[in-house]
Amino acid sequence: MHFRQGREHQNTRQMILKVADSAEDAAKTVGKVVAWTSPSGKVIKGKITALHGRTGNVRTIFDEKGLPGQAIGTKIKIE
Repeated sequence: MHFRQGREHQNTRQMILKVADSAEDAAKTVGKVVAWTSPSGKVIKGKITALHGRTGNVRTIFDEKGLPGQAIGTKIKIE
C-alpha cells in the first residue's frame, strides 16, 4: 500500500501492506516472511511485525535498505 511515514519523514524500511479483509485474518500472518522480487530479479525480504489498524493491514519491516518506490502497488509473496 504505502511506506510508513510521519509528518516530515518517510521510512522506506517499513511498509503498510493490505493482506486480508479483517484484522482477525491479518493477525494470522504476523511473524511470517514476505518477499518482493524486483524486475531485475533481486529479492528483498522482510518480516510482518504487527497489525496496523482494524481493516486487515499489517506493518512490515524489510531488511537492507528497504523497498524502492516502484514496489508500491505490486504483489508481495508471503512465505
